[in-house]
Amino acid sequence: MKRQAILIFSHELTGEQKKELKDKWGVNRIVPMPEDILETWGNVPPEIPSLKGFVRPVLEWLVKVAFPDDVVLVQGDFGATFIVVNFSLKLGLVPVYSTTKRDVTEEAYPGGEVRQNRIFKHQMFRRYEE
Repeated sequence: MKRQAILIFSHELTGEQKKELKDKWGVNRIVPMPEDILETWGNVPPEIPSLKGFVRPVLEWLVKVAFPDDVVLVQGDFGATFIVVNFSLKLGLVPVYSTTKRDVTEEAYPGGEVRQNRIFKHQMFRRYEE
């Protein structure tokens, strides 16, 4: 079965994430966002009351590149993500997001200062559910 993973996601995939997409989700092709769509997705304005018009270019691009049952990795602004996930479900796509484990270490310094170091490690892709 040929299956794509379409990235609506502002970061680079790790090797571990690529391996999971291939081995667990049956993905044989990863489709990143073109630069203009990536620029839109990564810069959602906080001052506009509705995102429907703003994310329209993302949805139009998704329609052009997606086939039913493709995986769509969607992460970003909560409102924009909600719109894209709902749209993906209506198209018969499989929207997913990355779950992570967070390890936090703290170092105490003289004068009461504390430095925290956070390391996020990918655990799995989880399907958005209706």
